[in-house]
Amino acid sequence: MRRREFITLLGVAAAAWPLAARAQQSEGMRQIGVRMGYAESNVVGQAFVAAFREGLLKLGWAAGRNLRSDYRWAPPGDEEATRRFAKELVALQPNLILAHNTAATAAALEQTNTIPIVFAIVADPVGSGFVTSFSRPGGNATGFTTLEPTMAGKWLELLKEIAPRVNRAVLLFNPATMPSIENFLSSFKAAAASLAVEAIVAPVRDTSALESIVAMQAREPNGGLIVMPDTFMTARHAQVASLAAHHRLPVITPWRFNADVGGLISYGIDVADNFRRAAGYVDKILKGAKPADLPMKQPTTFELVINLKTAQALGLTIPPTLLFQADEVIR
Repeated sequence: MRRREFITLLGVAAAAWPLAARAQQSEGMRQIGVRMGYAESNVVGQAFVAAFREGLLKLGWAAGRNLRSDYRWAPPGDEEATRRFAKELVALQPNLILAHNTAATAAALEQTNTIPIVFAIVADPVGSGFVTSFSRPGGNATGFTTLEPTMAGKWLELLKEIAPRVNRAVLLFNPATMPSIENFLSSFKAAAASLAVEAIVAPVRDTSALESIVAMQAREPNGGLIVMPDTFMTARHAQVASLAAHHRLPVITPWRFNADVGGLISYGIDVADNFRRAAGYVDKILKGAKPADLPMKQPTTFELVINLKTAQALGLTIPPTLLFQADEVIR
C-alpha cells in the first residue's frame, strides 16, 4: 500500500472511531422517566431523588454514561400537572418510569399499560388497582408500599402513651392525595374506642383548611393530631410542626423529618430507603425482568423518633419505656 493511501485510510478510520464509540454508547444507554410529587424546590423531594440516584450508582447506573433520566416535578394536589407530566413522560418512550406516589402512579397507568412502572411509596397498591396481588402484580407496575392499615391505630396508641391527657385525636389527611384513607379508618376508630379517645376525621384540601382545622381543635383542651402520610401533608411537614407548637398540640407523624423540625413524635418508615430499594427494581427491569413477576415489597424497618425539647415545652414527661424504645431522642 502506498504511503498516501495508508495515511488517507488511517484518517478515515480515525474519524469513524468517535462515531462508533458514540453509537456503542447510545446502544448501551437506557432512559427512565421520574415523576415526583413535589415542587422541584422541595428539599424532602430532593433528598428522595438523591437516595434513588445513590442506589442506581451502586448498581452501576450513572447519568450520562449508561443512563438518561427525565424528571417532572409538580406540587401535591396539582391534578392538571400530574396528568400532563405523565403524558409527557410516556411520550418520551422511556425504558421505565419511576413514580413517586399514588397520584403519580395512577396518572402514569392511565397513559400506558406497556412501559414498566416502579412506584416508590404507595399505601394501598391493590386497593388502588395498580397490581393484582402482592406476590404477582400481574401488570406493568410494581414497587414499594409505605405502611399497613393498622398503623393508624398504632399512631394513636403512641400519641396516647406520650400524652396521656389526650382525649380527642384528629386524623389529618388530604382526600385527593390519600384515596385509600378508608382502609385506615377502622384501625384508627378501633384504637380510639379502646383508649376512650374521641376519633375526629378531618379532610384537609388546602393550606388554609389545615390552619383553620388545627386552630379549631386547639380551642378545647386535651386534643392531639395524627397526620397521614399523603404527599400534600408531607410537603407541609414544617408547617404542621409549627402549627402544633403554636397551638400547643401534641402531634405524631410518619416522618422523622417532622420531629427534626419540632414535631413531638414520629413513627414510620425511612422513605428515602424506599427510593434506594426502588433503584434495585429499576436495575432488574432494565436488565430484562418484568414488573408482573416482581413481587410487591413492604416496609422492613420502622423508626421511632421523639423530640424531647418539644415534649418539655408541652409539659410532657416521656415514659422511660418509650424513651428506651426510641431509635432517636432529639434533646
